[in-house]
Amino acid sequence: MSNDNHTPDRSSNGGQTVPDRHKGLRSLFRAPSGGILLSLLLMAIFVVVTVKGCSSPVPSRGYEYVRGRGDTINVAIDYSPMSIYRYGDSLAGFNYEMMKGMAALYGDHVKFYPIASINEALDELQRGKYDVVISDLPITASRRESFRFTEPVYLDKQVLISRDTTIRSRLDLAGKEVWALRNSPVAERMRNLSHEIGDTIIIRHDSIRSAEQLFMLTAMGKIPRAVINEAKATLLAKDYPEVDISTPVSFTQFQSWVVNKSDSVLADTLDAQIRRFKETPEYEALVRRYLTHVVEDAVTQSADTTAKK
Repeated sequence: MSNDNHTPDRSSNGGQTVPDRHKGLRSLFRAPSGGILLSLLLMAIFVVVTVKGCSSPVPSRGYEYVRGRGDTINVAIDYSPMSIYRYGDSLAGFNYEMMKGMAALYGDHVKFYPIASINEALDELQRGKYDVVISDLPITASRRESFRFTEPVYLDKQVLISRDTTIRSRLDLAGKEVWALRNSPVAERMRNLSHEIGDTIIIRHDSIRSAEQLFMLTAMGKIPRAVINEAKATLLAKDYPEVDISTPVSFTQFQSWVVNKSDSVLADTLDAQIRRFKETPEYEALVRRYLTHVVEDAVTQSADTTAKK
């Protein structure tokens, strides 16, 4: 790894076969221009994906807030297994399929725009180019001051990606190198974790690659370990059983979509739609396909909490 690609941050108190569907990611590892190549790849895969719902809304759904029919919801969405990705000749992803299902159910018109930078997308959201931003963005107090977060769409947490099975707790990360995306919630969490355990965690900030690429680099033995979101890690780990993702580094967190804070009508509409969609068989099918492990973890965590009382 070149030092141009990542910068160490000492926060403290004191030749493997890659499945066909991941070959696109693998090709981005070969040059420091990976960030540019990723942007071009996203643009080449799809410039705009349009989803048109029913010509008229279903009145019996009864959500509280109604926009003018025919309006288009412009959605900025990151390219990842949990958001949107190309699989064969079609598009898939939990968030994409959920928004698409809601559009069909409520008669909305939706356009999806690929994004390479979450920070740029949030800036464009505030300028009015996008109506909704979908990415792995944990809800924090500081972000609530600038943006409106929708009703949670699923639960997630951050986990360690490693081939070293001797690391079984957060304390084992003392003195270890961990790769994280620069200026990401993961990097922020690792700095806080270093203070919590009272020891140094050497954080390698990567400003070029994506979370999926950090997973692949770990699987290929190019870097020792990384931290990404569990939902994304679980989907990728299906093809790499030698990669351990069993060590959490954060508590379970809500994952929501982001809306301009001034657009309360759209935000209230989406909140009502999401609540109702989560009661449908379509949502249950998405959870089974993408998030079964998250539900099981949440149930286990709840049971453990109850047992301690």
